[in-house]
Amino acid sequence: MKMTPEQRNLMRQRENVRQQIITRDADAAVRDSGLQLNPQERARFESRYIQERRKVEQSLRQQIETERQKEIPALIQQLRKEFQIDERGKSPAKPAASPKSGK
Repeated sequence: MKMTPEQRNLMRQRENVRQQIITRDADAAVRDSGLQLNPQERARFESRYIQERRKVEQSLRQQIETERQKEIPALIQQLRKEFQIDERGKSPAKPAASPKSGK
């Protein structure tokens, strides 16, 4: 995939922001732990924090994807009903309110 210079710059900026957030969160984790660490121990702590956080985030992404895949067939069924056109060529049925939206 070929990206324009603007797209590459935007991706670079987003990655920098993400890294800043992770670094800030790792610093907060050291503070919140109450541990008095020398610079070498602090670096190890932060490294482990980032490593374990990555695992947690990956697990959460997998859970979300699993839930999404469970709900997609019902969504497709609902849309099929809403957009079904009868033999006379009428326009699609009026969309019903989503049960999750509370409408």
